[in-house]
Amino acid sequence: MKTSPKWLLSLAIIGIAGMAFAAEPITTLRNTAPDQESPAPRISNFEDNSEKRPRNYPEQPPTIPHDIEGYQIDRNANKCLSCHARSRTGDSGAPMVSITHFMDRDNQFLAAVSPRRYFCTQCHVPQKEVEPLIDNNFVDIDQLLPGNSTRIAE
Repeated sequence: MKTSPKWLLSLAIIGIAGMAFAAEPITTLRNTAPDQESPAPRISNFEDNSEKRPRNYPEQPPTIPHDIEGYQIDRNANKCLSCHARSRTGDSGAPMVSITHFMDRDNQFLAAVSPRRYFCTQCHVPQKEVEPLIDNNFVDIDQLLPGNSTRIAE
């Protein structure tokens, strides 16, 4: 089999690039070498208040305004429902789970939370009081389209 010059040139380029890549040290987001132990980052404070955060888009799940570290949420138990279940909101003062969580995939209402809405942290997340890693230039639709909120209300 005869090797073409293009094939040899390709192999040479790949070999040179591979050597150049191997010469560079591997970096990670931790700023330490992969084989070195680094201290765990400090756990920041979870937001802990009863204020509702504004939502940025329709159907956005509300955030969790408190720490849920150690909460058991699996097929055997759901710690969230000890406060947010319909029967517990009177004692706990927590908001009740949305009525949408009681609907099955055919939009039929169930007596208990639907299995597809049982694992709260699939959609809801706790908030931490931290500085943003990058700047956020998100613009709400009401700011983007002046007068949009008044048209919706009419």
